[in-house]
Amino acid sequence: MNASTTAPLPYRYRSADDAVDLFAHIHAADGPPLLLMHGLTRNGDDFDPLVPHLAGRYRLIVPDQRGRGRSGHDPDPSRYRPDVYAADMFRLLDNLGIDRVALIGTSMGGLMAMLMAFQAPERVAAIVLNDIGPELDPVGLRRIQGYVGPAKSFADWDEAADACAAINATAFPDFGPADWTAFARRTCRMGKDGRIAFAYDPAIADSIGGDTPGTVPPDLWPLWDALSATPTLVVRGALSDLLAPATVAEMARRHDGPFVAQDIPRRGHAPLLDEPEAVAAITAFLSRWWPA
Repeated sequence: MNASTTAPLPYRYRSADDAVDLFAHIHAADGPPLLLMHGLTRNGDDFDPLVPHLAGRYRLIVPDQRGRGRSGHDPDPSRYRPDVYAADMFRLLDNLGIDRVALIGTSMGGLMAMLMAFQAPERVAAIVLNDIGPELDPVGLRRIQGYVGPAKSFADWDEAADACAAINATAFPDFGPADWTAFARRTCRMGKDGRIAFAYDPAIADSIGGDTPGTVPPDLWPLWDALSATPTLVVRGALSDLLAPATVAEMARRHDGPFVAQDIPRRGHAPLLDEPEAVAAITAFLSRWWPA
């Protein structure tokens, strides 16, 4: 299933509002473009487990959203919002000369995908939503709000791995030490002082108060209804505390176009997307609706 891969190309560009320098990895290929968008406290490296399954057949664009990873921090934290991130993604696509794209979005990245498809449906061929939908379970939202905040640093990668496990153990109950170390290396960065910290601006905590992140409307169902013709795959962690089975069922009921849902066993919020069930669902869905 894995395709041979070459090293991704770093790409730097300016945000849509010209406020922040942003970063993306581009996995060059002759195939159709795929834009992969990460979750709230993650960065583009979150897709490292999935990339080998798609690289070589698709042109993968994997950005770090503002305030994450290798992208700059926004001096105005009020701009840490999905609508602002979506504008940045359109700037990135425009810079790359991409008129039409398929989207894969994890958590916050999935909210961005829905916004992008609503704002420019002619540019979005298909959407893969990873453990996110138009209704967020308050239990999972409170858990996320509970751990995003003041900067923490760690003396070594073992400490960083332990911190990642403390936050995410219920989502990945089968992980061992090597898994958590790999998770930490995708999620954290070593600073010039040799200390390791999560690779996001702590000020993003200001954007997730209330019932929905940032300025996303409290009722997302009208937004979902507007996407009813867009081919959509929903990947859900079977242990998820953010996306309820009833929400997925209602999404299917209200969707007029192609709709596929796939649960991933022994995963919470959010699957890594390298699980066999996830890979099979994503590759089959893309082969049908965005073929390489």
